[in-house]
Amino acid sequence: MLEEVEHWLTRRSWSVADRPLDRLMVAKAARGTTVSVVLPALNEEETVGEIVSVIRRELMERVRLVDELVVVDSGSTDRTAAVAAAAGARVEHRDAILPRLPALPGKGEVLWRSLLVTNGDIVCFVDADLRRFSADFVSGIVGPLLTDQDMQFVKAMYDRPLHRPATERGPGQSGHGGQSGQGGHGGQGGRVTELVARPLLNLHWPRLAGFVQPLGGEYAARRSLLERLPFPVGYGVELGLLVDALHLAGLDALGQVDVGVRIHRHQDERALGRMAAAIYRTAQLRLSRAHLVRPELTQFERGENGFVPRTHAVDTEERPPVREIAEYTAGRAA
Repeated sequence: MLEEVEHWLTRRSWSVADRPLDRLMVAKAARGTTVSVVLPALNEEETVGEIVSVIRRELMERVRLVDELVVVDSGSTDRTAAVAAAAGARVEHRDAILPRLPALPGKGEVLWRSLLVTNGDIVCFVDADLRRFSADFVSGIVGPLLTDQDMQFVKAMYDRPLHRPATERGPGQSGHGGQSGQGGHGGQGGRVTELVARPLLNLHWPRLAGFVQPLGGEYAARRSLLERLPFPVGYGVELGLLVDALHLAGLDALGQVDVGVRIHRHQDERALGRMAAAIYRTAQLRLSRAHLVRPELTQFERGENGFVPRTHAVDTEERPPVREIAEYTAGRAA
C-alpha cells in the first residue's frame, strides 16, 4: 500500500460514533446545508418500506437531518412504489424524469436522473434491498460532509456477510453468518469486490486501495461534485464515480465511515458475472477511453440437450455530467 494511502486511512476513515447526531445538527444549522436521500429501487417491496420508515422516524422527525427522501422506481412490477409512498417517501418514476431522453436500464441511470428531482446540497444514495436497516447508514456517511467543508465524497464501509437461513447455519453461528473485518467479505459476500474491483483499483488506481467497500451502494457526496461527474448507467456506476471523484476532487476529499454490518439480497453467479464484466468495462474506459470490439458477455446454462449459451450486452453507456443537461441547469436557476 502506498504511504499516501496509509496516511489517508488514519485521517479519512471514521466510525459512525465519531460524529454524534447533535454535532451533525449543529454543523448543518451553522451552514444551512440541505440533505437529500435517494433510494434507487427495482422490485424491492419487501425491504423499501422499512428503510423509508427508519429514515423518516430517526432522521426527519426525531431530528431534521434529512430534508428530502426520494425513492426512484426504475420500472418495478411489484408494489415497491406503493409501499415506499405509504412509508413516507416521495416516489419518482424513472421514465417520468427527463422524458425527452428515453431511459436506459441500470442502476446508474436511476442515480443520474435522481439529481434532476432532488435539491439537497448533499445527496446520499442508499440501496433499497437492505435488511435490518439502521439510520447510521445515512448519518454516518453524511456526517463528514456536514462537519468538514473539505470533504466531497464519503462511502460507507461495513461487514458484508453472506446471510443464510437459520437451518443452514452451523453450531455457534449467528444470524449474520461469517463476518470478516478484512474487506467485509465474510461467507461469500463481496465476491465481485474481492475478485474484480479490488484488483483493478490496486493495479490501476492504487490511491483508492484503502476503500474497504469500493462497490458499496451507500455513499454521499456534494451535489457540486456529482453534477460534474459522468454516470455509467449500469453496474459500473460505483467504480466509475469513485475513480472520477478521485481525479476531480483528490484523495484527501474522499473518505469512508464504518457503519457496522450490511445485510441484503445476494445475486446469483450469473448476475455477478454480468456485474463483473460491466465493472471491468467501466475501468477500461477510464484507462484508455477505447472501445471494446465486442462488449458482450456469454454465459452458459444447462438445457435439455446440454449447455446453452446466453449472451448479454455489457452495459457500457454513460450519461454526461448532469450540469450539461438544459433541464437541470434551468431547474437550478429557477
